[in-house]
Amino acid sequence: MKTSRRTFLKNVAGASGLLLLSTHDIVRADSPEGSFIDKLLPAPKGGGFAMKDYWIWDPSVIKGEDGRYHMFASRWSKKYGFGNWVTNSEVVRAISDTPEGPYEFVEVVLPARGKKYFDGCTTHNPRIVKNGDFYVLYYFGNNYEEPNPPFTENVWESGLGQKAWMHKRIGMAYSRTIEGPWKRVDQPILNPRLGEWDASITSNPSPVVLPNGKVYLVYKSSPVNYNPPLLLGAAQANSFLGPYHRLSDKPIFSFHTDLNHENDVEDPFVWHNGQQFELIMKDRYGKICGEEGGGIHAYSKDGIDWHLSRAVKAYSKTIQWDDGTTSHQANFERPFLLFENGKPTHLFAATGDGSEPYQFERTWNMVIPLSSV
Repeated sequence: MKTSRRTFLKNVAGASGLLLLSTHDIVRADSPEGSFIDKLLPAPKGGGFAMKDYWIWDPSVIKGEDGRYHMFASRWSKKYGFGNWVTNSEVVRAISDTPEGPYEFVEVVLPARGKKYFDGCTTHNPRIVKNGDFYVLYYFGNNYEEPNPPFTENVWESGLGQKAWMHKRIGMAYSRTIEGPWKRVDQPILNPRLGEWDASITSNPSPVVLPNGKVYLVYKSSPVNYNPPLLLGAAQANSFLGPYHRLSDKPIFSFHTDLNHENDVEDPFVWHNGQQFELIMKDRYGKICGEEGGGIHAYSKDGIDWHLSRAVKAYSKTIQWDDGTTSHQANFERPFLLFENGKPTHLFAATGDGSEPYQFERTWNMVIPLSSV
């Protein structure tokens, strides 16, 4: 019997031993930018990035000095099951002449570099930004003592998936050109804190370079392990080289209650619109926006106290395509916005065809143009 990460986490959602946190008072109000979901235009069929023999995930796109669009993404062989993202992923780069694509594979950017490093086995969740003269690539890496799994191993049933998950740490690499070479830091830029809400991992980095040159970073963690609730925190650094310091000892989003740990979020994408922060993120169980795996929109003046928009739903797994058809995707995750001239122009997301979440026939990184109105 196949066991996906989603199924595994749902089975353990009621497990005991979770550190309970007091929830923030999240206020819903009118966003000054209007409803995010109303900006979404039909998605181009055949756009984005796919590879026949690989699972593809985690889109992050930037316009390079060559005028082309460079997508950094995660991939791992389809000889493995989809769940092996946690043990066998690597960060790659693909290019296109247009934001919509299709994107063509160019190179592996962050391969496994040996078990003596914190990111020796896996690199995943890339996020690319430009900071001054440097391209800066954030990601998470992990390591595990066990041998690399054979193609036939279901790592979530064998326990290797859980062990690898607990070793997730945010890393960073930088380069003066989009083509590299990339200098990887040898230690995580943000580590878990024993006994705090973020004691398990650091993952899902979402950086934004602020007008003053500082870097604001949203990240994911949890109090104990992979059990809900998953929570988001914020850190900041004066330079992309760090050090990164937490802006609050508490998570910036905390929706769960003592009786309902499943009400949580992940996959943040944060930006600064010149006046305040905005953020979209995934509503894992659909108890905030009304759709399991749908998106939430929020905003904040200081990056610490956040408010849900009154029109809270940011995106849906139901996709309108440019050929007039509609589909309901098994997943729509890791949202990323491409900006041109300071305005968001395209929404990218990891998606897949399958009978249910995480039970895929294929996956790819899709793209949705945004209205400028």
